Amino acid sequence: MNRSIYLERYSYGPPLIAKPPDLGLEMIVVIPCYFEPDLIATLQSLANCTPTLGKVEVIVIVNESVDDTNQVEELNGKTLKCANQWISSQCTDLSFHIIHQALPKKNAGVGLARKIGMDEAVRRFRYLNKDGIMVCLDADCTCSTNYLQALENHFDANRNTPGCSIYFEHPLNGSLSPGIYQAITAYELHLRYYTHGLRYSELPFAFQTVGSSMAVRSSAYEKQGGMNKRKAGEDFYFLQKIIKLGGFTELNTTTVFPSSRLSTRVPFGTGKAMIDSMNKDGGARHTYNPKIFSDLKYIASNVEVLYRANLISITTIWEGFSSGFQEYIPREIFKNKIQDFNQKTRSIASFKKHFFQWCDAFFAFKFANYASSNYYAKVPVAKAASWMLKAMYGIELKSNNLSQLLEEYRKLDGNK
Repeated sequence: MNRSIYLERYSYGPPLIAKPPDLGLEMIVVIPCYFEPDLIATLQSLANCTPTLGKVEVIVIVNESVDDTNQVEELNGKTLKCANQWISSQCTDLSFHIIHQALPKKNAGVGLARKIGMDEAVRRFRYLNKDGIMVCLDADCTCSTNYLQALENHFDANRNTPGCSIYFEHPLNGSLSPGIYQAITAYELHLRYYTHGLRYSELPFAFQTVGSSMAVRSSAYEKQGGMNKRKAGEDFYFLQKIIKLGGFTELNTTTVFPSSRLSTRVPFGTGKAMIDSMNKDGGARHTYNPKIFSDLKYIASNVEVLYRANLISITTIWEGFSSGFQEYIPREIFKNKIQDFNQKTRSIASFKKHFFQWCDAFFAFKFANYASSNYYAKVPVAKAASWMLKAMYGIELKSNNLSQLLEEYRKLDGNK
């Protein structure tokens, strides 16, 4: 194996798979699996995919905390048994590895489980001296039959991309209750509205950050320090590091289908949002006020003006901020930041890079929450999504029907 500073210093635990990888290995799908009753559906969905030119492995990390309940341990035990039985009955080009991990109480969660699988994927690619594709999927997802082929083609066509966000759609009908499908419709609309709000703001990091719908090159994963151990939100924080490398892309020619069911497995995210939504007026949801994105648009539109700006000009621009933004970023802090960026840079391109390393997706997210709590009350997601469609694309629907609005956003996101 080629030496890896990342694996030596930051990987979690020893190697987990004894069998050497196939020489033709090009892609590894990593799936964290916690208290999941239907992992086989996800594995079968991958097995049904159109074959790829390169070899593909699937690493599943079945995990629980060392102090989890007997119920979790029993279901995980059944999952392990069923998964291994299923694998032994398959005739497929895919290689499946089912790994059981009992995680320490302090860090047990999806972040650490995803990290364990991705670190193992790095080892596999290092063994082959390859910069492979590492794909993140979840154990409650299915995918289009062209999923693996589309990923292979995307990274082949975009040789300089460090990673990509993959198009997803939650199922909106089926065996669950109508209230659940209404809730997931509102939640997915919120996710898409927020990303389009960042695009409206002209910020350079407007991408979906869904853990079950992302892929990265192993070299980018190592360079940016790997996956974090967060119990939730690990996908957002991880992808921000990858996006900042530049050249991040979107893959919209295939689809991941995350589950629409309720879940209490993580403290926030889709499952938690679904439960909250079901507890509020049968699934009605609120989202960020569009005024937040207008405030962010003002600062993004003045970046070039701030390059080589004197103190008077910097102050004038700050005074143009809304009251909420002025309170969020006081004048002295803003002035010092801009002056520091100007001292460090010799071109506008370098200045903008420094500026957006500071005014990044986390900055925008924190401001959105701050402004929502103090200045701009959240609004119904249908109202906000309608406003954004008209403001950005001139699309005006006759009604604020959640399903119709989501269909419009899906068309925009799937056909860029």
